[in-house]
Order: sequence, then structure tokens, then C-alpha cells
Amino acid sequence: MSIAVPLEKCPALVLNSDFRPLSHYPLSLWCWQDSVKAVVLGRVNIVSNYEREIRSPSFQMYLPSVISLKTYIKPNRNPIFSRFNVFLRDKFSCQYCGSKKDLTFDHLIPRSHGGETTWENIVTACSSCNVKKGGKLLKNSGMKPLNIPKVPTMADLDKCGRSFPPNFLHESWMDFLYWDIQLER
Repeated sequence: MSIAVPLEKCPALVLNSDFRPLSHYPLSLWCWQDSVKAVVLGRVNIVSNYEREIRSPSFQMYLPSVISLKTYIKPNRNPIFSRFNVFLRDKFSCQYCGSKKDLTFDHLIPRSHGGETTWENIVTACSSCNVKKGGKLLKNSGMKPLNIPKVPTMADLDKCGRSFPPNFLHESWMDFLYWDIQLER
């Protein structure tokens, strides 16, 4: 007799109706309850299942591991400006020294000099570099960003997200995910 996998470890990969993930980072996953509800309501197609079965007195089914939406969701053309998306654009590394620890925002043109909080004026910076630059203009700081900040497209963020595969990838997901690094199967 095999030991049943805990239900919490059975998320479903959610694909758009064109069989592409809704997002790579964070990976578009639904908990088992949401995926079963969507199946019962007829909103999704089951593409693949876990070997884990759920039952009630009147119902039983294998938990879906991959589902596709029946209705196509048009992806946003422009990503929202958020701390997470800036970090993702900058690949979670300081744009001055490359560190990946204690990350913050840095305004290239400080707010005290009229700088705005926009894609083109914000870079990811570690706390040390942010403190070092302080409220100085770039030309007076002796620092230079590794990359010039720009407004990313959704495709840019999706490509960056593929550089950060999640800790858990079920084998049934692999035909739908394309990561920039080699994964052990």
C-alpha cells in the first residue's frame, strides 16, 4: 500500500486556453480545492492528474496536476509598477554591486531632487549601496548602475521569471514550462 501524498502538496499548474502558463513567476498554481471547484463548475479542462484521489460519498476523482482554462485570458500588455516587479526586472540583484541580499529601491534622481517613482528612475539596490549613494545624484555619487532602468514588457518579466524556477516542479508540468536552466527530471 502506498502512502498518500498530502493534499497541500498537490497544486495544479494553471494554463491559459492556449496551453501556456498564466505566469512563470510566480508560477500560476492553484491549490487543490480551487482546481477541483473549477473542474466541477466546468471552467477548466483537466490536462493531467496526480495519482492522488479524493472522495466523498457521492463523488470521486483524481486530483488534477495540470488544468487549462476554457476561456482565454488576454495577458496584460503592461506590467504594474510594484516593488516585486522592479526586483524581478532587475533579477533580484543590486544594480550597483550585484549583491542579492537586503534589497531595496533606489531613486536614480532622488526624490529630494524631484525624482519620481517610475520604472525609469528606480533600480534595485542593496541596503549598503543605497546608503552609500544616499540623496546624491548619480554624477555626484561615484556610482553607476549595471543596467539602465526601463519599463519592462510582460514578456521581459516572464523571461526574467524563468530564471527563478520554483523549488517544486511536478513531472507532469514539464511539457508546459521552459526554464532558462537545466532541471533534473
